[in-house]
Amino acid sequence: MNRKHIAALFIMLGLGIGIFWWEAKDINFNSLVSTFKGLNYFWLAVAFLSILLSYGVEAMVLHTLLKRKGERKFGWWEMYRIPLIQALFNAITPFSSGGQPAQLIGLMQSKIDGGRASSVLLMKFVIYQLMVLVNFIIAMLVSFKSVAQHFSGLATLIVFGMVIHVATISFLLMIMYYYDFTKKMVQIVLKPVLFFLKEEKRDKILQSAMSSIDSFYNESLVLKREKKKVLKASLLTILQLFLYYFVVYFVLLALNCDHVNVVDVLVMHIMIVMIVSIFPIPGGSGGAEFSFKTLFAGFIPSPSGLVLGMFLWRFITYYLGMFLGIIAVSKKPKIEQQVANKSMERK
Repeated sequence: MNRKHIAALFIMLGLGIGIFWWEAKDINFNSLVSTFKGLNYFWLAVAFLSILLSYGVEAMVLHTLLKRKGERKFGWWEMYRIPLIQALFNAITPFSSGGQPAQLIGLMQSKIDGGRASSVLLMKFVIYQLMVLVNFIIAMLVSFKSVAQHFSGLATLIVFGMVIHVATISFLLMIMYYYDFTKKMVQIVLKPVLFFLKEEKRDKILQSAMSSIDSFYNESLVLKREKKKVLKASLLTILQLFLYYFVVYFVLLALNCDHVNVVDVLVMHIMIVMIVSIFPIPGGSGGAEFSFKTLFAGFIPSPSGLVLGMFLWRFITYYLGMFLGIIAVSKKPKIEQQVANKSMERK
C-alpha cells in the first residue's frame, strides 16, 4: 500500500466513525449499552463466520479458474488472501475500481503469470456480475412490488442500480459476441465526447479503450472454452453471495428479532447491494447506512437496536474486510520452495 491508499483508508474510517456518531448522537448511551449487552452472541458469531466463509468460497472460485493439471498446488493462504485484498481496495477506491488491479498484483506475488492472472480475474468478474444480476432479478420478482410501495425513493435508486448492472453486463457480452461492432460503436460514442480534449490526449484515451476491448475479447475466448470451470465457478459464486447476503439476517437474529422472514431480509439485502453500487464514494458510505436504516426500520423496533444493527452489519460486511485486507497485503505467501519442488519434479 502506498501513501495514497493509506490516506484513503484513514479517510474512510473517519467517515464511517462520523456517520455512526451522527446516527447515534440523539440516542441514549445507556440504551445502546443495554442493547449491546442483550445481544445473542451465538448468532453474532455466525454472522462473522458467514462472511469469512464467503471469502473462502470466493477463494475457491479463484482456485477453480486457476487450477490446471500438472501444475503445483496452490496453498490456501495464496487463494484466501486475494478476496481479502480485493475487499480492502474495493473499500477505499471509488466505484470499487481498485479491487481488480490489487488482485492482479496479489496473484503475481504468487508467481502466477500476469496474462493468465488477468484472464482468470476477468472470468471471475464476468461470472460475479452475472450472478449478482441473476440474484437481483429473482429478488425483484419476489418482492419488488412491496419495496416500491413502501420505499418509493429507494425503489428509484434500486432500478437505477439495476440499469447500471444490465448495461455493464450487456457491454461485456457485446464484446464477447459482437466484437467488431462494439469497437466501432465505442469509437463513434467516444469521439464526440472527447472532442474538447487535445488531440494527443484524445488519441491516448481511444487507444487505451481499444486495447482494453481487445484484451477482454481475447480473454473471453478462454471463457467460452472452459465451460465446466465456468459452471462450477458460477455455482460457487451463488453460494458466496448467499453467505454474504445472510449476514444481515444473522445480525437481526443477534438483535433478538426472531420474527423476521428470511426471504424478505435476503431480498432487502440484495436491494442494498444494488443501491450501494451506484454511489461513487468508496464502499457506498452514507448510501449503505441510509439504505439499511430505511429498509430495516420495520424489522428492528428500537432506535438503539437499529443503530447497533447498522453498525454490526456494516462492520462485518465492510470494515472487517478492510482490516483483514491489511493483513493479507502484509503477509505475502511463501511459495519459493513450492515452485522449486515442482520444477524438480518436472526434471
